[in-house]
Amino acid sequence: MKNEIFRTHDSGNGSEGPEEKSILTELDLKNLPRHVAVIMDGNGRWAARKRLPRIEGHRRGIQAVREVITLARELEISILTLYAFSNENWSRPAPEINQLMTLLKRYLLKEVETMMSNEIRFRAVGQIDRLPGAVADLIQSVEEKTRDNKKMTLVLALSYGGRTEIVDTVKRLAEDLRTEKISVKDLDETLFSEYLYTGDIPDPDLMIRTSGEVRISNFFLWQLAYTELYFTRVLWPDFKREDFLLALLDYQQRERRFGLVSKWKQGYRAAKESQ
Repeated sequence: MKNEIFRTHDSGNGSEGPEEKSILTELDLKNLPRHVAVIMDGNGRWAARKRLPRIEGHRRGIQAVREVITLARELEISILTLYAFSNENWSRPAPEINQLMTLLKRYLLKEVETMMSNEIRFRAVGQIDRLPGAVADLIQSVEEKTRDNKKMTLVLALSYGGRTEIVDTVKRLAEDLRTEKISVKDLDETLFSEYLYTGDIPDPDLMIRTSGEVRISNFFLWQLAYTELYFTRVLWPDFKREDFLLALLDYQQRERRFGLVSKWKQGYRAAKESQ
């Protein structure tokens, strides 16, 4: 893939708009986050504002999913995680859940060939066994078909909750401690991370949440420890390529210190100490 922006498949938007081109002139394509995670929020509110059924918001949200995946692939972002269905979503009315599961199946069936042609590996994380059998089987099938793709990994968090993930992790660790596969002295943050659903995936560098809510809603509680957080009032169905680019531009304007002293402060302190 070339360094310049190009479309891996038609996203339905036509050519780049002037705002997108303007943002791209400011974006450092060599300094992009390796892993971007997105809380896709606002489908229901989008539908309510337009006096449409909630499911129409979810259908429109799929268009935003395609645009973001397309752009992430164009930019050569290695990993894109989308928070698609939380454990809390199981409390929604059964008809809405059934419609969401139908949309998920249709999306996977329609997009699997696009994943293959664009060398995108698909992963699902969460309590996948809680999903309807046909959905879980399809997820496994798409994972197996795309597992050798190397250009990008698309992760869907499905039937996912951060607290549940940590509890499940502790259970797996406890079992391996009991059977002496590991010892207590081996237990540290690195080993704990390996037992998470995302054990083979690096933590996100950037997390984006749409719709104006300023919280992480039980998403990646362990993994977001040092992630840069970006919040926008844009509802997910209205989230466009330029909105994604603006989040990346904001990310590039931050200094990631991971608890260390900034380079500017280090230089200033060294200069003072030498006086």
